[in-house]
Amino acid sequence: MSNPKELHENTRLDYKAYPVQVFRNFSPNARSRDCILYLHWHEHFEIIRMREGYAVFHIDTAPYAMKPGDVMIIPGGCLHVGYASEDGDVRFDCIVVNGSLFNDFIHDPIHTRYVAPYLEGKLRFPIKPSEANPVIHDYGRLIEEIIDELSSRPPAYQLIAKTKLYTLFVELARAFLPSHLAEKPAETYFANRERFKQLISRIETEIGEKISVEEAAAQVGLNPFHFCKMFKRLTGRTFVDFVNLTRMNEAERLLRERTLTITEIAGIVGCSNPNYFTKLYKQYKGMTPSQSRSAAE
Repeated sequence: MSNPKELHENTRLDYKAYPVQVFRNFSPNARSRDCILYLHWHEHFEIIRMREGYAVFHIDTAPYAMKPGDVMIIPGGCLHVGYASEDGDVRFDCIVVNGSLFNDFIHDPIHTRYVAPYLEGKLRFPIKPSEANPVIHDYGRLIEEIIDELSSRPPAYQLIAKTKLYTLFVELARAFLPSHLAEKPAETYFANRERFKQLISRIETEIGEKISVEEAAAQVGLNPFHFCKMFKRLTGRTFVDFVNLTRMNEAERLLRERTLTITEIAGIVGCSNPNYFTKLYKQYKGMTPSQSRSAAE
């Protein structure tokens, strides 16, 4: 799950009949502030199980610190991104599941009462359930069993994973539904999120386009001051830093393909000066473009 273009609002799941999959993520020798999960969103739920290292994930505009053993549940439609918070290896698993996996239960009134509100986005589980309700302790075991089934794929693993995932959702609903029903309904997402999605799509697809902070702010309907604050809360980076990182990630991909010269790649990612491109690439990747290309051989 490291290529933002592959994850951009369209995470591909292998089997439409059983829309659930596990992704194993490993960032060796990550430096603090390195991006370990690129900014993206999709309609699926995403369950992250931290294995090794320390990270901060931004879910919409809120940061969540993660350490080994921690679990977070990201609702569908949320913008999310992750950064290493300390130097060292970072490893985590992501279970991506679409709510349609449980369509078999849509005529069950108990399902409609307890689980459907979460699947439909009317209610949300806490991002970190164990912090919201310390009584919940067994869901970690369920998640481990789900990951094991989806990774090893023994016969009928889809049914086992589906059953355990549904049990997980029911256990969470049992724990949180009473309090959620008693609360005043919260906003489902932060203001202007859809406009931010369009802006991020523009940055990623029109990779060499020059866009000022003022122009970006106008696109999402905010003044530059509030835009910069919101963008930093959303991505964990300043607007300029995020644009540069996105460009250098694309440059790294093009360098590995070895079909274009370094000067051509510099132009594609919006750096008309090759010397500036080399300086910028080294700042974000820790090596020059030539060194990066040689390392990929």
